[in-house]
Formats: sequence, C-alpha cells, structure tokens
Amino acid sequence: MSGYPKSYNPFDDDVEDEDTRSPPWKDARDPPDGPDAPMDRQQYLRQEVLRRAEATAASTSRSLSLMYESEKVGVASCEELVRQRGVLEHTEKMVDKMDQDLKISQKHINSIKSMFGGFINYFKSKPVETPPEQNGSITPQPNSRLKEAINTSKDQESKYQASHPNLRRLHDEDPIPRGPASAEMTEVYPKNASLRAYHHKIDSNLDELSMGLGRLKDIALGMQTEIEEQDDILDRLTTKVDKLDINIKSTEKKVRQL
Repeated sequence: MSGYPKSYNPFDDDVEDEDTRSPPWKDARDPPDGPDAPMDRQQYLRQEVLRRAEATAASTSRSLSLMYESEKVGVASCEELVRQRGVLEHTEKMVDKMDQDLKISQKHINSIKSMFGGFINYFKSKPVETPPEQNGSITPQPNSRLKEAINTSKDQESKYQASHPNLRRLHDEDPIPRGPASAEMTEVYPKNASLRAYHHKIDSNLDELSMGLGRLKDIALGMQTEIEEQDDILDRLTTKVDKLDINIKSTEKKVRQL
C-alpha cells in the first residue's frame, strides 16, 4: 500500500508558482502593453504597413534590375546568332566557289584525255566563270522578328544603365514623388503620402516588368526562328559538302589515270 492519500496528486510538485513564472516572450516589433496601448498599436500598425510597402518597392526594383540584365544577355545572344549566320553564309559561298572550280578542272581533264584534247584545249578560250549561286547578301540579315526584337530591346539600354544594381543605389533609381498628389492618385492610392508614393512606385515597377517580360518573349521567339533558319542552312551546307567530297574523289581518280 502506498503511504500517500487518495487525493494526492504526484504532479503538484512540478507546477511552478504563478509568481515565479517567466514572462512570455515578445518580439521587439510587438506593440507595447499599457494604458496607451491602443494608440501605440495604431502607430505600430502604420509603421509596419510602411515597412512592408518599402520592402515590396525595393523587391520590385531588384526584380526590374534583373529583368533588364536578362534582356541585355538576350540581346548579346541574338547578336552572336547574327554573327554565326554570317559565318554560315560565307562558308556556303566558299563551298559553291569550290564546286564551280572543280567543274572547270574536270572539263580540262576530260579534254586532255582525248586524242586531240590537248591540242584543242591549247587553242580553246578560257571558259567564262559564272558567279556562284548567291545564298544571301554580304551583310548577314537576321529574320525580321529577331531584328525587331533587338532594336526594341536596345532602346531600353539607358534604363538598364539606370537600373543596374552595380551602377546605382536603390533609392536613387527613380525618386519617389512626395509632392502634392493629383485627384486621381488620391482616389486610387492611400491618403498617406509616403504609403501612396510606395504604392505608386510598386505599380510603376510592375508595369515596366510586364513590358520587359513581353520584350524577353519577343527575343526568345526571334531566336527560335533564327535557329530554325540556320538549321536549314546547315542541312543545305552538309548536302553540298558531301557532294563536293564525292566530286573531289572522282577528279582525283581521273588525274591518276592520266
């Protein structure tokens, strides 16, 4: 039998006295308690709203900078594609020229192999060289969609210079207007001047982000079209090179039989 009465609670010893309990933990940003708590809470809420609005404005500004940076990288990639197109077109022209020269060489070899070929070939006038097939202009021209996307994005380069995080301070990018607001702004945005300015800044950044994403989409579509066209050039060039290789081997065999 236990020596404790039936009404004894063994967990009573673990319960702390109310006077010895530690006060509840509070965050430094929590509103203070006391007789002026309602007024302090309103002030706290105002400051919290302003703090969050400022953080949101700063976040949209950083997103805008990243968008401009991505756009600049996209334009550089487009220009590299245009340069690559020029190399492919020049290579194709060289292959066409080699094929034309090879045909002239085969004609001379065939004339030399005949009985009077050498004598006739001596007095025969040199064949007129026809210009190789033109597959494009001298200056590489990208597709119209890519060209328009490059020109449109280059017009935004000044904004990129003003928004890049390494070239400006966040608060110096677009000073938040703090002057008297128009009637339209008063109706749309809050009455607090600072909060209204932050909301205006956020909306402006979001509008610019929307237009910037549209430009990035145009760049991507232009690059896709350009890559597809260059794939066609590569396929055509591969066919020509294979045909030229066969003709070179045939000509080399004829030369050995002379």
